[in-house]
Amino acid sequence: MQKRTWWKLFFAIYILVVIKVIIFKYPCEKLLMIAAAWRRDVIFEGLGTANFEPFKTIKMYIDYSYKLNSVENLAGNLLVFVPFGFLFPYVAKEGERFFVMLLNAFVFVLGIEMFQLFSAFGAFDVDDILLNCVGACLGFGSYRLIQHWRRKRKGLSDGKFTEKD
Repeated sequence: MQKRTWWKLFFAIYILVVIKVIIFKYPCEKLLMIAAAWRRDVIFEGLGTANFEPFKTIKMYIDYSYKLNSVENLAGNLLVFVPFGFLFPYVAKEGERFFVMLLNAFVFVLGIEMFQLFSAFGAFDVDDILLNCVGACLGFGSYRLIQHWRRKRKGLSDGKFTEKD
């Protein structure tokens, strides 16, 4: 198999794990109960509990960090999407452009949040979108650093760089 095919397989597994961890985090019995109890008014309940105000949840986690599991939530929301930003450029050639990667991460995260809003399988939070996208940006920055390091190392081994470089 080609290298890009392996990256695509690894990325697909990562996406499935993210969906399992974020959306289908509850035991199967509880998910079935949620699905069986779903009615249209669930959407209105979801709208009532949703956070559409940027930084509201982040501020709450910071303000009450001594009481809540805020570090885990903030770090988890960041870290879960670091692999997205790192892997996406390997999967899609156009994904090597920052804004293409960011747009794809945003659409994926927004899809998850919208699903949570309308399904009662979680809660919509605009801060999750912000943190997840920042995580993807961190992953993309890691990708760029590694690519820079690899090019520099390859250039050094080819004799293209001098000690001055």
